[in-house]
Amino acid sequence: MNAIVDVVDQFTALLWGWPLLILIVGGGLLISIRTHFFQVRHAGFIMKQTIGSIFKKANNGEGTVSAFQAMTTALASSIGAANIVVAPTIIFTAGPGAIFWMWVAAMIGQSTKFAEVALSIKYREKNEVGEYVGGASYTLKNGLKGTFGKVMGALVAFFFMIEILPSITLQTLSAVGPMVNVGSEFGFDPHIVKYVAIGLIFILTALVVYGGVKSIGRTTEKLVPFMALLYIVFGLIVIVRYIQDVPEAFRYIFVGAFNPKAIAGGFAGATLRNVIEAGVARGVYSSEAGMGSAGYGHAAATTDHPARQGLWGCFEVIADTVVLTISTLVVVLGEVWKPTMTPKELTATAPVAVERAFNTIFGTFGSIILSISLVLFVLSTIIVIVFYCEKQAEYLWGTHVGYVFRVIATLMIIMGAFVSFDNAGSFLDLTLGLVVIPNMIGLILMSGEVAEMERDFFGQEKYYPGIPEKKK
Repeated sequence: MNAIVDVVDQFTALLWGWPLLILIVGGGLLISIRTHFFQVRHAGFIMKQTIGSIFKKANNGEGTVSAFQAMTTALASSIGAANIVVAPTIIFTAGPGAIFWMWVAAMIGQSTKFAEVALSIKYREKNEVGEYVGGASYTLKNGLKGTFGKVMGALVAFFFMIEILPSITLQTLSAVGPMVNVGSEFGFDPHIVKYVAIGLIFILTALVVYGGVKSIGRTTEKLVPFMALLYIVFGLIVIVRYIQDVPEAFRYIFVGAFNPKAIAGGFAGATLRNVIEAGVARGVYSSEAGMGSAGYGHAAATTDHPARQGLWGCFEVIADTVVLTISTLVVVLGEVWKPTMTPKELTATAPVAVERAFNTIFGTFGSIILSISLVLFVLSTIIVIVFYCEKQAEYLWGTHVGYVFRVIATLMIIMGAFVSFDNAGSFLDLTLGLVVIPNMIGLILMSGEVAEMERDFFGQEKYYPGIPEKKK
């Protein structure tokens, strides 16, 4: 078994190195070029039409849930425990310069997310119960057409479903860990806390997902903003506490981005290639731009134009990157990371970096806040990926089989009481890589359609006010 795991590890590491990064970033760059970098040209309008319009009356159009609910559903999947636990590790493996390349990946990734979301609206369908369904599999089937499109769509649905099922258990374990730690602080038996925590997650998830896409939308529109705001506020408090060190932190970021060896320390041997790869990979993996997941959440949105909903995809990447940036900055500013650390110190500190940064300001209360944030992030992710798993089965075998997989996916939460899945990470990354390949190939082939939707939206005054005057 260990030999198999080693082979999978090596192949997965190779796959998620330059091959997939070139495909994802290259594809996103192609879409950006064909849309004339609309995400930069219309950055203000994008923010105004997304976060700036959440309290306004929804646009006319067809759909099952509101545009905001669809966005928070998709965002719940991308903003998770990795934003707190995994994101800061790039500092310890490649240095603060990797943060700069994470920002670059986010800028390009906005166009990829825009494409995934807009195409999911264009090629969505109604299922047997009258709900709008869509996503990467539907986009590939209907957009590429013929046998090629059907095969590509089926591959995405199958591999995504295979990746999601064990991921639900892993996410459960990620949420249970902090709850057990907090319980232990108050003298509770760790085993009892574990079983109670898993039971609560199971019940809460079941209550939400069995209400269907509308119930998921209503839950995520309340949970996602709260959990993100909670973490951001406490993260900003840490940053403000060390405000005098912010210029030095940005010096580390910008100098390290192009000359990593100029930043002394345990990673002094890191090359520019290592820094770029680490930053881009973390940015791509966290935002999920190119992975095809966003379309499943957005397909049910009520909107008057595919491109308008695509703007919410851009905002998702921005929101995810804000959380990532806060995680990395608190580590640098909180003196958890230092340029003089040895490789051994870097390895030991990376997994608990954000917690230590919070503890420098809040003491033990910092661990409690971080635990609450992790639980909320993971719970929202579990709710959404159970829904995603159902939709993959529904695409492959129909609505009734989708209901069966809803049950199976929910029961995967209970598996957290019996398994550890120590070696599951590589298998999950492998299957996710097998989802990315057909999805990105499809986006590249349909990039012309994406550019056409972007021009149509920004070329009409009813969608983009003031455009006729600008053309004169």
